[in-house]
Amino acid sequence: MTIENIDVDATLRKVEKLLSEEKGLSPAVRSMIELLVLLITLLAGRLNRNSRNSSKPPSSDPNRKRESKAKGERKAGGQKGRDGVTLKKVDNPDEVEVIKVDRRKYPRSKYKVVGYEARQVFDIKISRVVTEYRAEVVEDAKGNRIVASFPEGVTKAVQYGPDLKAHAVYMSQYQLIPYKRIQEYFEGQIGIPLSEGSIYNFNREAYESLEPFDVRAREELTKSEVMHVDETGINKNGDRYWLHSASNSLWTYFFPHERRGTEAINSIGILPEFRGILCHDHLKSYYTYSNCMHALCNAHHLRELEGVWEDDNKQEWAKEMKALLKEINRATSDAGGILGTDESEKYRQRYRTILQNAEAESSPPDETNRKGKRGRVRRTKARNLLERLRKYEGDVLRFMDNKNVPFTNNLAENDIRMTKVQQKISGCFRSLEGAKIFCRIRSYLSTCRKQGVNLSRALQMLFRGELPDFASS
Repeated sequence: MTIENIDVDATLRKVEKLLSEEKGLSPAVRSMIELLVLLITLLAGRLNRNSRNSSKPPSSDPNRKRESKAKGERKAGGQKGRDGVTLKKVDNPDEVEVIKVDRRKYPRSKYKVVGYEARQVFDIKISRVVTEYRAEVVEDAKGNRIVASFPEGVTKAVQYGPDLKAHAVYMSQYQLIPYKRIQEYFEGQIGIPLSEGSIYNFNREAYESLEPFDVRAREELTKSEVMHVDETGINKNGDRYWLHSASNSLWTYFFPHERRGTEAINSIGILPEFRGILCHDHLKSYYTYSNCMHALCNAHHLRELEGVWEDDNKQEWAKEMKALLKEINRATSDAGGILGTDESEKYRQRYRTILQNAEAESSPPDETNRKGKRGRVRRTKARNLLERLRKYEGDVLRFMDNKNVPFTNNLAENDIRMTKVQQKISGCFRSLEGAKIFCRIRSYLSTCRKQGVNLSRALQMLFRGELPDFASS
């Protein structure tokens, strides 16, 4: 372990050697020095942790430097075959303004128009649109009054329309803009007064309207072939809660709960009935579900192996295993997503050989030092990782034998990432109800994005009592 060019491991080994040679120390002093050495080891290990060798996010790295691409990988700019976003002329512009030639600037002659040279300017108009519905009132010969029916949903003398509600919810739940700034935007840019309470009510209305989607999303994920799961901590008015995620390439489902483990997962109701392959990062609670197969996230393994190599005396097996996993991933990708039986077996043998050789560098703990009769003797991080890779070999390498299983659990991590952004912006959820509203609407918007449905259009449909075809069929 090296911190700012200081070899911490060498210094600690020197201290341990001197302690073993010093016979005149009292037990109390010796215990105090050993405690200090332990604390220094733990603190130094924390200082040396970053996004490359642990699960810490890149944003937490001090003085983070962006890694540049290796030369020759790709040219700068847009790649061949990509769908560009350059403006293109439209056939039916909203407005046409004809610019006539000022003929006074040119010699006198008889000019005739032979055509036009067109240029188009794309712009927007942010404006208020107020529609007044006037229900006709008639009387018959007897003086009985009959009033025409207002359109469905028009129930008050003055009210907000569905497009405005959709826009406010989009800004709040997708763009994560705080209520106060949304209020300022509507009043300052559009001239519509809008209270923070109204914005909350719009979100609440969207949440209630999405009950059928909530049911459908859980059903679709339950019967999917491969599902990704993850969880992250959230702040609920000062209390630690957990946001759980379940997703695949077409559906996303978020749910908040005060627990992280089996109690929370069961309450969501997806995993107890799931029979496919579950991709995750080895949270033990997921292994209580034996009705499905498992696949572990190798992005986590690569970071942990890097940590073992950097922090645990440069253990060679960790460096070799990291290189092997990367090699298998490249080979699997080059083979179209699945390896042949013979090639797969060769990689398994190399995998097992590395773990066998690792016993010399990361030996098991001495069982004679057990302090109690229950539980396992404490192991190092390197030893824990070694034993996990050995015990769950099939789950670690499942990606090379099943075309539908990815190398990492990045899909779940990408789906859940915006939750961390929300927490950075808002700090916390004020209530569990607010967290549930956020989770259900974000589930809907994430799913719409995966299904190719425009998000603004999806919210407008919602406030008109409709759902996209994928959610209502």
